[in-house]
Amino acid sequence: MGLGKGEEMRRDALPVQAWLVPGIVLLIALALMLSGDSGREWLRFDRGGIAAGEVWRLLTGHFVHLGVSHTLLNLAGLVLVWILVGRTFTRPQWVYVMAGSVAAIDLGLWFGATQLEWYVGLSGLLHGMLAAGIAGGLADRSYEALVLAIVVAGKLAWEQLVGPLPGSEASSGGAVIVDAHLYGVIGGAAVAAAIIRVRRRAPI
Repeated sequence: MGLGKGEEMRRDALPVQAWLVPGIVLLIALALMLSGDSGREWLRFDRGGIAAGEVWRLLTGHFVHLGVSHTLLNLAGLVLVWILVGRTFTRPQWVYVMAGSVAAIDLGLWFGATQLEWYVGLSGLLHGMLAAGIAGGLADRSYEALVLAIVVAGKLAWEQLVGPLPGSEASSGGAVIVDAHLYGVIGGAAVAAAIIRVRRRAPI
């Protein structure tokens, strides 16, 4: 199942190729999980470290996790997101979506959550990817995308007004930074809108 209808992605939908992007993300997350606590502390989004010039944390913080359960939970989420929206864009376009989502999360957490000292996990990025896929589906007038948009909007509203979904902190093994989800959605949707605009301007 997929929400996109672009012919370019259909031509590139061979099983191995279609899963290349999430596969790379999965391998990176699993490899970093093996680095343990010391690796997580060196790679996490850390306000003090970033201020001291450790800029790699702006990227690596999204691929390290609190532990095994947190890693596996997010990787299961990655697979689900890809099943739902993975065919919406081409591989290069997904790279743009991911880069835009990461940038939006980093900027949002840095300037909008100044009390936050550190952050780890894929969940913000996953929200950005899902939002981008939904935007692509809405552009194609997909009913599935409309249903998903309502669900995601409701989830974000709950998180902003009430807090993390019940059970989410227990399953992840630590605090859930819900603002990262919101910023990821903003970034992913913004990049998707730009891609859709370019698509519509492209000659047929």
